[in-house]
Amino acid sequence: MQITTKIVQAGLVTDKTTGAISTPIYQTATFRHPALGESTGYDYSRTKNPTRQAVEIAIATLEEGDAGYAFASGMAAITAIAMLYGSGAHLIITEDCYGGTYRVFEKIFKQFGLQVSYVNTADVQAVRSAITGDTRAIFLETPTNPLMKIADIQALVALAKEHQLQTIVDNTFLTPYLQKPLSLGADIVIHSGSKYLAGHNDVICGLIVAKGAELCSKLAFIQNSTGMILGPQDSWLLLRGIKTLAVRLDRQQENTLIIAQWLEKQKWVNKVYYPGLESSPQKELQNRQASGYGAMLSFEVCDAKLVPQILQRLKLIQFAESLGGVESLITFPFVQTHADIPLEIRLKLGVNEQLLRFSVGIESVTDLIEDLQQAVVHEIS
Repeated sequence: MQITTKIVQAGLVTDKTTGAISTPIYQTATFRHPALGESTGYDYSRTKNPTRQAVEIAIATLEEGDAGYAFASGMAAITAIAMLYGSGAHLIITEDCYGGTYRVFEKIFKQFGLQVSYVNTADVQAVRSAITGDTRAIFLETPTNPLMKIADIQALVALAKEHQLQTIVDNTFLTPYLQKPLSLGADIVIHSGSKYLAGHNDVICGLIVAKGAELCSKLAFIQNSTGMILGPQDSWLLLRGIKTLAVRLDRQQENTLIIAQWLEKQKWVNKVYYPGLESSPQKELQNRQASGYGAMLSFEVCDAKLVPQILQRLKLIQFAESLGGVESLITFPFVQTHADIPLEIRLKLGVNEQLLRFSVGIESVTDLIEDLQQAVVHEIS
């Protein structure tokens, strides 16, 4: 079965009793037991809820994993990942990762003895050099947020196996529609489900999919013990959003490539970060491990003074954090999504005062380009 069909069929007729096409919202905290020592399979919604279970099965199917887990947010999912490792354990994490990922490891888990090294995971040798006797996992974003660097998943998986490490891939930007890290050998895939999977900027959620009975058992224990679960209402919204993932991303990708190519030709733009461009040195690698390039791009303007003026003058493209919804959003990572990363690190990575991150939506690409054009026309005349 093609993945486009699997996406549409997610959560279809899970309630066999009524035959409801849409998975019902089981808004209940607890479940009645038929008799002493008997259970329907559902006891308490923190442990298992039919609506949440439907979305967990759906994401596990799409990512080709053994089990899926739905959390209250993407950061709750990352927190659950961190809880897999004890004090003294060392993790290697993508250096230009999402600022929230950096914050939770540096400000929360560091005090509990978890060690982290931030490395350019697009450089396999740099990752190899960072491995120590305490290293337990390689946690990578690909493409990265916001500089769109591509990591060679299979090469890093091979390196991880060589040292008995786990490989964790944040697949938020591409989703299982375009990239399947578990099929490339990774152990865990993580998502901010609020983004492309839900797709409508109306729900906060996180997802984990894993392979292997022991690892899945540990994640299930953490999810249940900490209670970082996704509620039934949000589970239903996420499930509904997943069903249109393919058609949304197809349109968004098409728009993104056209806009990226247009931006490359503008004299007020220094650099465009998008792996689908012919000028991208990582396009060939992306072609090998994914079926698309996603709908996120970043671009650096020629003068930092342009940034506030562009953000103020845009009319159609919304100045807002987050990404992946049907509406186009633009963000200034330097003071928003990556503000918690120390200034010297931000500047070293290229997350500077001239960089804008653009989540391209499904609007008319002509209208989006016209909006960008009118926002800067007075600055370059």
